[in-house]
Amino acid sequence: MPANYTGTWDMVDNQNFEAYMLALGIDFATRKVARMLNPQKVFEQDGDSFVIKTFTTFRNYSCSFKIGEEFEEITKGLDNRKCQTTVNWDNDKLVCVQKGEKKNRGWTHWMEGDTLYLELRCEDQICKQTYKRTA
Repeated sequence: MPANYTGTWDMVDNQNFEAYMLALGIDFATRKVARMLNPQKVFEQDGDSFVIKTFTTFRNYSCSFKIGEEFEEITKGLDNRKCQTTVNWDNDKLVCVQKGEKKNRGWTHWMEGDTLYLELRCEDQICKQTYKRTA
């Protein structure tokens, strides 16, 4: 049985976010605001079906998917691009591939105890975020 990600997670560390946003082509003003945010992620998981909600004081984002099923994702509130997205299990890691305008785009989530890790990839940049479980 794969890992259960259900819960609420608050960001405690965010490395290389500026370079990642530049790779996405996000404008200066949005990058400036985004660097000051401390997102909260809420995972709702039912087997292989997920809803991941990201809340900030600036913008909120929600993504629903089923493991292994490609879907069209519009990254509204992020860089507003259309991607063909697929998320799969790699042992207990969630690995996302987003096909679209940007190369090598996607993310990987994994847990160690009450810590959630997220690596965001775009082109040659990797942003590493760390979250702590709050509920």
